[in-house]
Amino acid sequence: MTNKPAPTEVAIHELIAGRWSPRAYSSELVSRENLRSVLEAARWAPSSYNAQPWRFLVFDRSVDEVSYKQAFATLVPFNQGWNTRAPVLIAVTAHTLTSKGEVNRCAAYDAGAAAMALVLQAHALGLAAHQMSGFDPNAFRTAFALPNDVEVIAMISLGHYGEVDKLDPVLREREKSVRQRLPLADIAYGGGWKKAF
Repeated sequence: MTNKPAPTEVAIHELIAGRWSPRAYSSELVSRENLRSVLEAARWAPSSYNAQPWRFLVFDRSVDEVSYKQAFATLVPFNQGWNTRAPVLIAVTAHTLTSKGEVNRCAAYDAGAAAMALVLQAHALGLAAHQMSGFDPNAFRTAFALPNDVEVIAMISLGHYGEVDKLDPVLREREKSVRQRLPLADIAYGGGWKKAF
């Protein structure tokens, strides 16, 4: 199942409407060219003062299975269950300090923008990408000796779409369900807090 467009209230670009977070992966490898492409898209994300605080740790099972397994071990058991076939994991991290040693309050925001560019490029390439908060940041920090000023924000699994019917029944149902978001009126205000847009 590769196509699951968002049921939007108004028309949006098909790349954005078509991007979703699947859980059914095949074990087919992701080419180095495609990996470089998604990382290049992330590289060109906007950032406050052009600080580019994001750093991506890429774990490609076909290149370094030991590191991949270390990263995989930091996922919560639920996420491990459906990621067994995903050939690539990408950790999204951000430098929390500026080059002057001051707190960069936009670091996580900017890293999120870069991650969104990455997953949109993945979708444009016909790849599946799923962003996760379900992992142990402390275990990840320890396993990969992250510097103190680097925050690990999210993990992204990346691969080719797989067969939905190979998922367990609960996940299979989620995969096939209609995508949902809060109504636009609940997230966009006009001229003040909770004022109708």
